[in-house]
Amino acid sequence: MTTQLTSPSLQDYLRLMRLDRPVGTLLLLWPTLAALVMAADAIPPPSLVLIFTLGTFSMRSAGCVINDYADRNVDGAVERTKHRPLVTGVIQTQQALGLFAGLVLCSGILILFLNTTTQLLAIGGFALAVTYPFMKRYTHLPQVVLGAAFSWGILMAWSAQDLGVPAEAVLLFIGSLFWIVAYDTEYAMVDRDGDLLVGIKSTAILFGQLDKFMIGSLQIVALGTWFLLGVNLDYQHAFFVGLMAIVGLFAYQHYLIADRSREGCFAAFKNNIWVGVVLLVATLAEVTLS
Repeated sequence: MTTQLTSPSLQDYLRLMRLDRPVGTLLLLWPTLAALVMAADAIPPPSLVLIFTLGTFSMRSAGCVINDYADRNVDGAVERTKHRPLVTGVIQTQQALGLFAGLVLCSGILILFLNTTTQLLAIGGFALAVTYPFMKRYTHLPQVVLGAAFSWGILMAWSAQDLGVPAEAVLLFIGSLFWIVAYDTEYAMVDRDGDLLVGIKSTAILFGQLDKFMIGSLQIVALGTWFLLGVNLDYQHAFFVGLMAIVGLFAYQHYLIADRSREGCFAAFKNNIWVGVVLLVATLAEVTLS
């Protein structure tokens, strides 16, 4: 590790928060907004859209910071992560923890505008977000913890509209959880060789040669759960057309990961942004056009 004597630049902090690579933030944002639309059965209140959008950016950024803090001593051995700010020393650990605290404070201020039930749920979401980076040392299923953390805003979206956590919220949560485990397995396939070298655990390592089969199985369960959700919500057409489009996107991802190349697996992971977009657009079309 090298030590840099000059103060970190704004760009260094943006890199640490991954704001220069917003894929993860968008993967978190689109399903959360879809949940707001489903819960409202209409265009949700602009105030809630703003709160949940800002909260998504702040908590996703906080999660990236604490993840890099947890992995600061192993990221240097992995090709994709060896140039991260905490590895190269352009940002020191105390500065990273200070940034993390600031981002969490911003998120805490946002939830003050939500009801008590949603505030309590937010505490659980925070615990999951902080726990995830350390799970990679103890279990091959850190993607499950990430899936729960990334899906937590779905439960909050219903609760924030004084609806509690109904069965529909749980169905969207479960479908999202399986989808996230699938796409984060694609992401973990990119780093599998490096992770084996440094002792990091993942579903990509756990599944081994069954990785593509397991990704497909997880995607099928996600689609089936979302189909049940659409039935429960008495959706008619647009939402189910969206699910058919997602089938096509999942099929394309399997084409990309066919040879398990790092480039193909990363492209498949990024393709899931469009899955989130389709889910949101199909939900909007269903509630506004039906």
